[in-house]
Amino acid sequence: MSSVLEIRNYTKSYGGHVKACDNVNLTVEAGDLYAFIGHNGAGKSTTIRAVVGVLAFEEGEIFIDGHSVKKESLECKKLTAYIPDNPDLYENLTGIQYLNFVADAFDISAEERDSLIKLYADKFEITDALADLIGSYSHGMKQKVALIGALIHKPKLMVLDEPFVGLDPKASFILKEIMRELCESGSAVFFSTHVLDVAEKLCNKIAIIKGGKIIAEGKMEDLVGDKSLEEVFLEVTDHDK
Repeated sequence: MSSVLEIRNYTKSYGGHVKACDNVNLTVEAGDLYAFIGHNGAGKSTTIRAVVGVLAFEEGEIFIDGHSVKKESLECKKLTAYIPDNPDLYENLTGIQYLNFVADAFDISAEERDSLIKLYADKFEITDALADLIGSYSHGMKQKVALIGALIHKPKLMVLDEPFVGLDPKASFILKEIMRELCESGSAVFFSTHVLDVAEKLCNKIAIIKGGKIIAEGKMEDLVGDKSLEEVFLEVTDHDK
């Protein structure tokens, strides 16, 4: 399988000495549904923000479909969709204006954008609200619009930070199905989550980060074996405490 995301020796320090991430290495291949888990402050969001190009770094390299995040940032952004844990959307735009803005940025044709917006808006049951201002939306509705915007250009890599926070059970189920479909089409999904049972059921690969270091990674079935992911997570994160 081809590598969609490759992180090589990524290190991020603050204040010249505090390492938020320390020599992080992992590879996400086409078709992977990859979970990235760890306690608060472990380095998940710092890694994710570097992957999507919103956090500069000096040490190590990150590649998206063979393109360097450092040297070819525009090419990487064309291939990537990113949903932060708290999407910050343009609240003075309506939902449909925002989605058309995103479609324009990725040069999506009118026919294709209309088809995809209708598909995902219907799935997330938000079609009737697209004419309303985003500022009037609940957190969950903003999350749904952000997701539609992320999917509208059929990304090669979808990166999500705690994607299920704020979504109702039905929307969470639909998102899981969309993530699976995206991976079946040859893309990859890399996401952080604290919901370990969801990660265990949904993902084929996983990495566990603690204190900025990857302490376990690989295929879900190999890491978990006959235990639960929760048991494995507690064992490896409590080891040598």
